[in-house]
Amino acid sequence: MANPSAKRLLVVGPSWVGDMVMAQSLFMTLKARYPGSTLSVVAPAWSQPIIERMPEVDAVFPLTVGHGEFGLASRRELAAQLRGGFDRAIVLPRSWKAALVPFMARIPERVGFVGEHRYGLLKERRKLDKQVLDQTVKRFVSLGLPLEEAAKGDFAIPKPRLTIDRDNLVNLRLAHALSSRPAIGMMPGAEYGPAKQWPLEYFHRLAALLVKEGFEVRVLGGAKDQAAGEAIVQGLPHAHNLCGKTQLADAVDLLADCCQVVTNDSGLMHVAAAVGVRIHALYGSSSPAYTPPLTDNAVIHYLGLSCSPCFKRICPLGHTNCLKELSVEQVYQMMQTDRQDENGVFISA
Repeated sequence: MANPSAKRLLVVGPSWVGDMVMAQSLFMTLKARYPGSTLSVVAPAWSQPIIERMPEVDAVFPLTVGHGEFGLASRRELAAQLRGGFDRAIVLPRSWKAALVPFMARIPERVGFVGEHRYGLLKERRKLDKQVLDQTVKRFVSLGLPLEEAAKGDFAIPKPRLTIDRDNLVNLRLAHALSSRPAIGMMPGAEYGPAKQWPLEYFHRLAALLVKEGFEVRVLGGAKDQAAGEAIVQGLPHAHNLCGKTQLADAVDLLADCCQVVTNDSGLMHVAAAVGVRIHALYGSSSPAYTPPLTDNAVIHYLGLSCSPCFKRICPLGHTNCLKELSVEQVYQMMQTDRQDENGVFISA
């Protein structure tokens, strides 16, 4: 960083679940480089339960502005609260409005990537080289490094690791009548759009195979995923649709309790990676090279068709073959290459 004596650090965090989990790699980097420093995060209010599972963060300042809203009054109020309390701010989003709070708080050093004509808002504006910084997490971590080091792109990236609340897990198991069977998590949602979502009937068929084999299936997601969860568990014993019935922090604990999860490229995929569970990640329109699960305990299911990745919300060709041709049998077979120990934990065969 430009000022190695900076001890009071502020990060303006991203607006998506997966990105916020990946931002922990930056938080870990900052704490390692600045022992004894304080690290605070400005973030959407919904993300506070996730950030509170990150031991590197000392304080969270919720920004009560809806996604896509400008919210100048709220930003001014927060900036007044922060004024005089920080030496350096790191702005992760590339939008103009994301840089407003550190500017209005008069934080002396403010760093971020060039974007949306925010030249007056940032003191250190870095050009984003997408070839060198080819992953979202690399871009985040690079902003915590000196420019000359960040420009090389070969720096270490710590893997996110969220803390688990075992007492909360006990309460969740009781509240939702979960069984003692080894659990498989399923996450059918993807906020970005249907081009990232494996067909629901595939999830259902896979769930049926796993229940027959002796597993409990837990479908996790937000309120918008409730109908999808019902389609997956319909007619199946030992299958629970928990979509919309748990909080984000609850998902951390429930995923940590699973032996494997099957998930689209979504925010909950990154949560699963950060609790160390075995992941089967399904990629369609997105790329595992750009937003991989940050764990060594993942199997990537990606067909790599000639039209992939298109990064579109809806398949521009109208067929979504990148996901439809990824068969239930293929995923199930890969899950069987792992074996269970006596505690229901999967170990690579």
